[in-house]
Amino acid sequence: MKIICIGRNYRDHAKELNNPVPSEPLIFMKPSTALLLEDKPFYHPEFSENIHYELELVIKVLKNGRHVQPKFARDYYEQIALGIDFTARDIQKRCKEKGHPWEKAKGFDHSACLSNFIAFPEHEEKGIDFKLLKNGEEVQVGNSRDMIFDFDYLIQDISKYFKLQIGDLIYTGTPAGVGPVKIGDLLEGYLNGKKLLHCEIK
Repeated sequence: MKIICIGRNYRDHAKELNNPVPSEPLIFMKPSTALLLEDKPFYHPEFSENIHYELELVIKVLKNGRHVQPKFARDYYEQIALGIDFTARDIQKRCKEKGHPWEKAKGFDHSACLSNFIAFPEHEEKGIDFKLLKNGEEVQVGNSRDMIFDFDYLIQDISKYFKLQIGDLIYTGTPAGVGPVKIGDLLEGYLNGKKLLHCEIK
């Protein structure tokens, strides 16, 4: 099982971090040990002083395939979840400055919080609303229609480079509003008005 993540897939998020808007999907990976499931708490790691939350829509791959053609892409997923891509922003900054990979900043243990999966909403063409509350305050609001690269395009693009396998997870990017967490915070994620994700910071 692979955890495949997409960076800068919302224009407003790229701009808030002063990053260029990508012309193709920015792909990175997390190891399976990054998963944080079943509403378990996230323990703030000692190696970072600036952990940020990034709420994302997550799709699960349901069949194997490589070089998936556009007309078949929608056959590769039928469930959706919410995830938080926890990022050690201070470490990421140092890695970027040195031209190093981001793994330490993005793939550390329990950096991929994940809710339970639900069936893909009907009328998905209208977009999927999602939001994150931090201590009861709305901090991120997104809709799948605002993605630069939609679900089908991501399936096509990723499968050019990596064979998709049953159970692979694709974190599809975060909207604007990312920010730091501290011990004692509570993060709650909602998809189309339904609470799916609950994560305490300890």
